[in-house]
Amino acid sequence: MTKILLINAGSSSLKWQLVKMPAEHVIASGQVERLNLPGTIVKVKVGSKKTKEVVETLDEITAIDRVLKRLITVGGVETLDEVEAVGHRVVAGGTLFKGPVKLIPSRINQLKGLSELAPLHNPLEVKCIELLAQRLSGVPQYAVFDSAYFHGLPEKTAIYGIPYEWTKKYQIRRYGEHGISHQYLAQQAAVMLNRPLDELNLITMHLGSGASITAVKNGRPYDTSMGLTPVTGVMMGTRSGDVDPTLVPYLMKRLDLETPEVVIQELNASSGLLGVSGVSSDMRDLHEAAEKNQRAKLALDMFVNQVVKLVGGYYTEIGGADALVFAGGIGEKDPEIRQAVIEGLRVLGIKLDIALNEAGKTGPLEAQDSRAKILLIPTNEELAMARGVQQLMDEEN
Repeated sequence: MTKILLINAGSSSLKWQLVKMPAEHVIASGQVERLNLPGTIVKVKVGSKKTKEVVETLDEITAIDRVLKRLITVGGVETLDEVEAVGHRVVAGGTLFKGPVKLIPSRINQLKGLSELAPLHNPLEVKCIELLAQRLSGVPQYAVFDSAYFHGLPEKTAIYGIPYEWTKKYQIRRYGEHGISHQYLAQQAAVMLNRPLDELNLITMHLGSGASITAVKNGRPYDTSMGLTPVTGVMMGTRSGDVDPTLVPYLMKRLDLETPEVVIQELNASSGLLGVSGVSSDMRDLHEAAEKNQRAKLALDMFVNQVVKLVGGYYTEIGGADALVFAGGIGEKDPEIRQAVIEGLRVLGIKLDIALNEAGKTGPLEAQDSRAKILLIPTNEELAMARGVQQLMDEEN
């Protein structure tokens, strides 16, 4: 049995698990919420024992140190020497990485070179890798890539309407993100529906501070909302989502900028729910403020509208869906958003059971006369990562 520590560093939270493989037994797990915001929440679960603390403000690096300390103090391990491998979720693998890899110095340098594809994620994930190399010296580390799931997208959905020579020469395409989550959700939906995955059309919604939507046709990814980088698609906690590309040179001129970096950074880190509302990137804060703050309400309305637009488009693109799947921090925990999204899709004959939605339990949420199933499936990227790491370790041996 091997104890593997899984690190899933996102744009607003850091999730982790210590898993005993290949038994897939979760020894300890937890989440650090509201990263880089006042009142960071640190949750740890070991067996039936749960702890929760609210601290000032943690970033991704200080959060990892807090997690390692909590692992010992709450009894997940007696010593960190028990950790035998570390697996990292890495957002952008580009065309260099099409599956999980063991991390060696040359590959870490390659990851640094892919930072432009995921400016909010890849740099901090490299920092996490380098920090854990120090804290857990000698322990092998592995990367599991979010973009790998989408390598098989059909060319008609994967590339852009730019000169084809640019597409090939510069490897410009829709890489997509949250692939670890979308693949897991599709597999779990097939189990829940008791049908072969390759017979299913699905629309999986990973809705959190980072949000993406994927169309699955006959069990395989067919289209997805994130593109060359994660800034595209639906608006998110701090990312703009889709904007007219000429917005960048326009703002450079208006702001008297010589390079686009400032604008790109603002589209990634100061836009989306935060930029529109002026209140917060956290959906919980926006719900609280929306009754009195019109910009907070506007941000909520825009988010729902964009999800509806993408889901509706994918529904027609794949010829109808057997099921819609809600997941992610918002998708799993926000019944108000789920209800608003499904209300926007009523024209398709998709209907929600209000009582089931309010209960928020894993499983079906649809009304009896709904044209498609509506499933709530908590994503488990860490388990999917553990399986990828274990497979590599088995191949090494």
